[in-house]
Amino acid sequence: MTTVFEEKNASKAILRVGLPAMLGQLTTLIYNIADTFFVSLTKEPAMIAAVTLCTPILLIIMSIASIFGMGGNSVIARLLGENDTKRVRRTLNFCVYAMAIAGIVILLIGVVFMQPIASLSGADAENMAYTCDYLRYIFLGAPFIILSNGAVHLFRSIGFIKESTIGLALGNSVNIVFDFLFIVVWGWGTAGAALATSFGFFCSTVYYLVCLIRAQRKANPLIQLSPKQFAPDSRMVAQVVTIGIPGALITVLLSVSNIVLNNFIGIYGSDAVAAYGIAYKLDMVPIMLSVGLAQGVAPLVGYHFGAGRRDQMARLMRTATLYAILLGAVFLATFCLLGAQLASIFLHDEVLIRQAGHFITVLGLSAPMVGIINTVTSYFQALGAALKSLAITMMRNAVLFIPAVILLNHFWQLSGVIAAQPIVETILAVVCVIMYARDCAAHKAPARKQA
Repeated sequence: MTTVFEEKNASKAILRVGLPAMLGQLTTLIYNIADTFFVSLTKEPAMIAAVTLCTPILLIIMSIASIFGMGGNSVIARLLGENDTKRVRRTLNFCVYAMAIAGIVILLIGVVFMQPIASLSGADAENMAYTCDYLRYIFLGAPFIILSNGAVHLFRSIGFIKESTIGLALGNSVNIVFDFLFIVVWGWGTAGAALATSFGFFCSTVYYLVCLIRAQRKANPLIQLSPKQFAPDSRMVAQVVTIGIPGALITVLLSVSNIVLNNFIGIYGSDAVAAYGIAYKLDMVPIMLSVGLAQGVAPLVGYHFGAGRRDQMARLMRTATLYAILLGAVFLATFCLLGAQLASIFLHDEVLIRQAGHFITVLGLSAPMVGIINTVTSYFQALGAALKSLAITMMRNAVLFIPAVILLNHFWQLSGVIAAQPIVETILAVVCVIMYARDCAAHKAPARKQA
């Protein structure tokens, strides 16, 4: 379990934890894009628009998992660095049960308030029915969506890196297979896409629970899932939630800003929403790979922070940030050269293809910057610096992005709305570099001797 954490070579350590995390994000992206692809076969822009409008709601549900998954990940990694096995076991137990309870609450809220939520997401008379069809099955699957997404983070923190990736790949593979059956074979449209998504998360949740039960039977000292052991104390809850809420707010505020963005794009019609939806899905590839890299590195940073090894932390951050920037640059070049060709995979109207190709080129300008932002955000989360990670999130989504969308829409209409993302991400990347440099300068105290 400690082999990865004790790896002295920064590149090797990052590859060992970062690649599985990126692979997990990649499989999630594949299923997400598969949803859009199979729905696009209906050649109905209103259905594509409905899936686009529902994406922020799905992300908000996933963000609940971040409270306990990312919060637990940070706390557990630091406790492992301190060699406090008992508190690791209790924290893991609390996070699993808390996610299950939260999922049931979200299910009930979603079923009762489905139509108002659809309206808030930007649905109109043209796509309201499709939007509600999608949301219905997403809310029914909320407990499994939350448990599955949270388990990914928790598994990484206790060294179950291979298992975390297998669970993601399993759920996403199931989703793709049933996407084809529900949408193409049986013609269930957006309802089929959502049902396939929830069923995929159900399968991955079952896999993760089996892994935990099996590890417990093998007397793994970190795992004890008996309800009798569910006895969280105020200190534990505060530590997990304090770190987890900023992590969750990253997704929540991103979703809120996307809802605002969708409403502004909706001014220009369902076709514009559909074109943006395709561009957004493609742009999520570099974004989520960057997220996977940053989240994979976070337990390493937290572990070395708990052990007092700031030199190793600095090496990890430099290497991970460089990889993230290079990754973004590769996708930026790809989008500039092949934007329209990529859009043509999902769209069949030449005007929409050209529009989506232009959108993806503009959105891709932010790809290298996102690498910096995600790495620095994960760094502060790993250290337990909740306010700093929250500040980055607030700046991106509330302070900068929403005002930028409003202002740029006023001056340049739809083109200005799309340009808001790269402009904001560039400004925020500079802010993140400054915040990280100041944090490093503030901790220049001599580090403990390397173990």
